[in-house]
Amino acid sequence: MPAPPSPLSPSLAFIFLALLPLSLANTDSSDVQALEVMYNALNSSTQLTGWRIGGGDPCGESWKGVTCEGSAVVSIELSGLGLDGTLGYLLSNLMSLRKLDLSDNKIHDTIPYQLPPNLTSLNLARNNLSGNLPYSFSAMVSLNYLNLSSNALSMTVGDVFASLSDLGILDLSFNNFSGDLPPSFGALTNLSSLFLQKNQMTGSLSVLVGLPLDTLNVANNNFSGWIPREISSIHHFIYDGNSFENTPAPLPPGLTSPPPNGSHNHHHSGSGSHNTTEASDNENSDGHTGLTVGAVVGIVLGSVVVAAIVLLALFFFIQKRKGKKTGARNFSGSLPHGVINVTPQMQEQRVKSAAVVTDLKPRPAENVSVERLPAKSGSVRHMKSPITSTSYTVASLQSATNSFSQEFIIGEGSLGRVYKADFPNGKEMAIKKIDNSALSLQEEDNFLEAVSNMSRLRHPNIVTLTGYCAEHGQRLLVYEYIGNGNLHDMLHFSEDSSGKDLSWNARVRIALGTARALEYLHEVCLPSVVHRNFKSANILLDEELNPHLSDCGLAALTPNTERQVSTQMVGSFGYSAPEFALSGVYTVKSDVYSFGVVMLELLTGRKPLDSSRIRSEQSLVRWATPQLHDIDALAKMVDPTLNGMYPAKSLSRFADIIALCVQPEPEFRPPMSEVVQALVRLVQRASVVKRRPSDDSGTGHKTPEHEAIDMSF
Repeated sequence: MPAPPSPLSPSLAFIFLALLPLSLANTDSSDVQALEVMYNALNSSTQLTGWRIGGGDPCGESWKGVTCEGSAVVSIELSGLGLDGTLGYLLSNLMSLRKLDLSDNKIHDTIPYQLPPNLTSLNLARNNLSGNLPYSFSAMVSLNYLNLSSNALSMTVGDVFASLSDLGILDLSFNNFSGDLPPSFGALTNLSSLFLQKNQMTGSLSVLVGLPLDTLNVANNNFSGWIPREISSIHHFIYDGNSFENTPAPLPPGLTSPPPNGSHNHHHSGSGSHNTTEASDNENSDGHTGLTVGAVVGIVLGSVVVAAIVLLALFFFIQKRKGKKTGARNFSGSLPHGVINVTPQMQEQRVKSAAVVTDLKPRPAENVSVERLPAKSGSVRHMKSPITSTSYTVASLQSATNSFSQEFIIGEGSLGRVYKADFPNGKEMAIKKIDNSALSLQEEDNFLEAVSNMSRLRHPNIVTLTGYCAEHGQRLLVYEYIGNGNLHDMLHFSEDSSGKDLSWNARVRIALGTARALEYLHEVCLPSVVHRNFKSANILLDEELNPHLSDCGLAALTPNTERQVSTQMVGSFGYSAPEFALSGVYTVKSDVYSFGVVMLELLTGRKPLDSSRIRSEQSLVRWATPQLHDIDALAKMVDPTLNGMYPAKSLSRFADIIALCVQPEPEFRPPMSEVVQALVRLVQRASVVKRRPSDDSGTGHKTPEHEAIDMSF
C-alpha cells in the first residue's frame, strides 16, 4: 500500500507563500514602459543593475532603486550613481510614483515637461540640468519637497506654484534664475524652508510676507528695496550679497518710524555678514552738546501737540471702525490661497474658446455621480467627474439634421459620420454620430467619462465640445461648427484657385496655432492628452484661416480593433510615427512626429502618401527628409502654388523644425512647447520685403510687396 503524500512542513509552506507574490509579480505596463524609456535615456546600463528593455518586471525582479506597492512603482531612488544622459519623455506614466531621487548624478538637458503627477518628493539636485521649470509643476499638488539646487537652470522662476500648498521645503539655490519672485510663491502656505541663494534674481521679497518660513536664504542675488518687517523676523534669515536698504522698511504714512535698530537686531544664522544695522545712542555722550532751556521747552510743547494729534486720530479711527465693522466683516484680509487654480493664460484661453449655447434650450446637463473606479492594487484611483457639457435628446438632434440625412454629412472618421446641424434659432453645430459597431453598448460609462474630460478642454485652437447625447443606445457628440473646411481639403482638393491660395503667412499661422493646441494637450492637461490621430483632415479652419484641432480626447474611446485598422489607421498611415507602425506604442512624441508631417504638407503641398507619384516620392517623409537642410533642394520642394512668395530664411527655419519633429527616434523629438517657441521665433525674426534684382543672391525668393508677417499670433 503506497504511503500517503507527506504534507508540507510549516516552514516550507511559509517560504512557499512568501515567494508566491514575487513569482506572480506583474508590474503595471505603463510603469514598465516609462522605466524602459528612462533606462534607455540615461545611458547607464552598468550602474542600473537589474534594469533592462523588453519583457522586464521591475517589481518582481527588484530593479535597483525601484520600490513597489503591489504592481505599482511608488519610489525611485538613484542618487550618486554617476548617471549620465537625460530623463526620457515618459515619466508622466508613473502615476503612482511618490518619491523620485536622482540627485548627485550627471543628468543633463532640460527637466522633462511632463513629470509624475502624484509625487510628494522630487530631488534632482546637483546635476547638469538646464532650461526652466516646466508648466507641469503647477499640477503636482501633493508635492511637499522639491530640490533642484546646483544645476544650470535659468530664466525666470515660472509662476507655477499656486496649487502647491503642501510644499514645505523648496530649494532652487545655485542656479542661474533671474527676474522677480513669482506671485504664486504667496500661495505656499506650508513653506517652512526656502533656499534661493546664488542666483541672479531681482526685485523685492514682499511676496513672501505671511508665509510660515523658519529658514530663508536669498544671499548673493540682485534683490533690492526694503526688507519687509515680517521677513526680518524669520529665525534663520541670510541675505548678504544683495542690494537691500540698510534700514527696515518704513511704516505706513501717518505713523511714527520705528527705532533704527528695531527690526534687524535679531538672530541670523549662517556664515557671512548679516547686514544688521545698529543706531548709536552715544552721540552725545561726550557732554559737549547739552540742550538749552528754550530747546527743552520747544521739545515739550512739540511733544504735547504730537500727542494730541495722535489721540485725535485714534478717536476718529475707532469711530470709523465701529461704523464699518458689520459691513466689512466678510471682506477683511485677502482671498484664500488656492481657491482659483487657473493661470491668467489658461483663463484667457477659456474665455476665448468657451462656446456657451444658452438659447437652444436642450435638456439639463446630466451629472455623473462622484465615485471611485476600480483600480489595481497600488495604482492611483481615478474619480468620475460631473459632465459640464449639455445633454441633448436624440429627437432634438434628429430634427436639426433632418434625421441624419445624407445631405447633412460633412465628414467621416473611425468612430462614425459627422453631420452639420441647423437648429431652429439659427445656431449651427457639428454632430459626430458614433456607430454602434464602433463602441459596444456596455461601454456607456467610458463614453460619459470621456465626454466629461473632453468638455473641459478649453483652448482657442481646439474645437469645443458643447454637448452630447447618450440615450436609447445612441451616442453622439455636439461640437462648435467651424465652417471653412479642413486643412487637408484646402491643400489637396480645392477646385477653385482661392482655395489653394494659402499664403506663407497663413501656413505659418496654421502651424503655430495647431502647435499651441498640442502643447495644451500634452503639457497643460494632466494627465497629458495624446491625440493619436493628428492629421491635416482634423485641422479645421475658420473664415480667418485660424486652425481648430478636432477629435481631441477621442482616443479614450477605443474603437473595435477591426474597424480601427480598416479605417483610422489606413487613413492615418502616412502620419504614423515609426515606433507606432512597428510596435503599436503611441505617446506624445508620436503626436510630435505627426505634427511634423503636417508641417511638411504645409511646406510642399503634397499628401503624406501619394501612390500617383513615382515610387521614390510616394512617401512624403522619406522623400523630403534628406533635402530639408539643402537650400537649393528646399526651394524646389516648396508648394508651387506659393509662386515663390515666401522669405527664404523663414522657409529654412520652418524646415529645421520639421526635421526635429520627424526624427525616427522618439526621445530626440522636441516637446511641443519647444516647437511653439521655435515657431514664435520664426515669426518674430521674419522680415518679408520685395527683393530687387540687385539684391538677389540666389537664395532669396520674390515676395509680394503687401505681404507682411502677422505679429499678433
